[in-house]
Amino acid sequence: MANSLKQRWITGIILAAVVLALIIFCPPLFFMFLIAFFSVAGIWEYSNIVFRRDFLKEKIEGVILALIIPLVFFSGNHQLVIAALVFCILMTFIIFILTVRNAEFDIMSVAKVIFGMMYIPFLLSHFVLVRSLEKGEMWVIFILIIAFAGDTAALYTGKYFGKKKLCPHISPGKTVEGLIGLMAGSILFCLIYSYFVFPGISFLHVIIMALTGGVIGQLGDLAESAIKRKYGLKDASALLPGHGGLLDRMDCLLFIAPFIYYYLILVMGK
Repeated sequence: MANSLKQRWITGIILAAVVLALIIFCPPLFFMFLIAFFSVAGIWEYSNIVFRRDFLKEKIEGVILALIIPLVFFSGNHQLVIAALVFCILMTFIIFILTVRNAEFDIMSVAKVIFGMMYIPFLLSHFVLVRSLEKGEMWVIFILIIAFAGDTAALYTGKYFGKKKLCPHISPGKTVEGLIGLMAGSILFCLIYSYFVFPGISFLHVIIMALTGGVIGQLGDLAESAIKRKYGLKDASALLPGHGGLLDRMDCLLFIAPFIYYYLILVMGK
């Protein structure tokens, strides 16, 4: 257990340093390609979970969609985003129909590709929209603080105080006490961060975003856990020592980023 936690911390610190440097110093176009990279990596791990070793065509489709969607989001044209999604859905069906070679075919492969597209590239690409806002890079870091400060607080609160299982059939390790620790950690670190970076933002807005974002992020974690449990897997991959795969690190972010973006533009008028 101690070695696992040590690996987790070492990997987390290295990854955090690299990601923070890229967020702060890279231009918007490069950031979009960074999101596209994570999108492709995430969809590849997802495809390996739901398709296993088969369905190479569907896996390639997923990778192509994961590249297209962040690029369209970068345009900032919401109508173009909708058009691209419609095009991707239609093409997925058309390619499937044209490649059916016998009476034994699996229409669920189409559903898995479309779900993966909406679940990973579509949700993750909201980071591109957040980055386009005023002080966008700082809001991206705010999202990461909600996710990873909360996750760390949940880990240790659950380890030392966890008794009541939160969702035992999906993720046996998660506890109600861990969720409380997550909410407290997210709020505390977001308040400290906002005090120095966003001095003009009301603490009430910060608390709402941190609290709601933390809970939504936990639901994102459980959503990915449900997918893995369905296919009998503990981790999306073994890419990150102590953490699993990239998708295991991004699962909460997939839910938090859209929430923060729409809260900023619809509630705070950013």
